[in-house]
Amino acid sequence: MADIFDVIADGTRRDILQLLLDRATGGERGTSVSQIVAALDVSQPTVSKHLKVLREAELVTVREVGQHRYYSLAVAPLDEVDDWLVPFFSIEEENEPALPESAVHAAEVVGRAAASVKHSFSTALRKLPGR
Repeated sequence: MADIFDVIADGTRRDILQLLLDRATGGERGTSVSQIVAALDVSQPTVSKHLKVLREAELVTVREVGQHRYYSLAVAPLDEVDDWLVPFFSIEEENEPALPESAVHAAEVVGRAAASVKHSFSTALRKLPGR
């Protein structure tokens, strides 16, 4: 599998991920290649090439309905990026008071738990009949 950082380094792939996130937040159960092409004004072969890379990195899932394929964001692989980035956000600014380590740990635990619950809930909703 490709390094997740190499995968998301490409601007078009980040645009696709953002589009899938926006559409999922809006209640969409998937986005077709033609919808991605239209929204990003990128050629169909280019979109397909980038979706293949995103699929191989397990950042998107695909649902087939007849001849149509609908892509959805898979957030779990982004945990690796999150784990790498979080320490950079905790670097103290010179004029900012430092939070106690226990408060930082509690905030991190609560944040991760909230993200996990949201992901589990969204996944469960997608599995319901008629959705």
